[in-house]
Amino acid sequence: METIEQKIGYEFQNKELLKKALTHTSYAYEKNVESNEKLEYLGDSILEFITSKYLYFQYPNLTEGEMTKVRATVVCEKSLHKIAKLHDFSDFLYLGKSEQLSGGKNRPAILADSVEAVIAAIYLDGGIEPAEKFIIENLKKEIAEATKHVGSKDHKTVLQEKLQIHGDVKIEYEITKETGPDHDKSFEAQVKCNGKILAKGTGKSKKEAEMQAAKKALNNLK
Repeated sequence: METIEQKIGYEFQNKELLKKALTHTSYAYEKNVESNEKLEYLGDSILEFITSKYLYFQYPNLTEGEMTKVRATVVCEKSLHKIAKLHDFSDFLYLGKSEQLSGGKNRPAILADSVEAVIAAIYLDGGIEPAEKFIIENLKKEIAEATKHVGSKDHKTVLQEKLQIHGDVKIEYEITKETGPDHDKSFEAQVKCNGKILAKGTGKSKKEAEMQAAKKALNNLK
């Protein structure tokens, strides 16, 4: 407990709260104890509120729609998984035997859920201030990055507009390759216009691979 407290920068008065936050349903079922599901539910709401508050006061020039987009970008499994990896949450999770054997400690969804549960545990143990400190310290860079692109169109949209400037064309995206284990997959995608391959791209998700393919296609068009 002391090690993870040092990593997250908060010392719990009630250590059981922290333990519960790291207890997956598989372990809870085996040991007949409470899992982190309810804490995760509470943490999700706290995370949305604190992020909304931060955006409201730190980025007054953003519109309501833009703030919603930024929040959706940063309050997601991908960002929370990054936080969990940064603080080595996988070393501290309580998992059932089957989940351990199937690589549960590296599963992004489980790690992301544990971050939300830890946020709720911090809130219940010390109030909103330390919970807010943990959230902002871990998300402010992601938020700053997301605000840079909030008003801009994504590469797929820009490519579509450029290709269709002289009339309708058929634009297709296709995943051509998947590599790596389930918890750490990489994808390759290609974009075609009227059957002709324009470019290929890679990413850690299908969406990212398609976006990279569109980006390369745009560079080729230039």
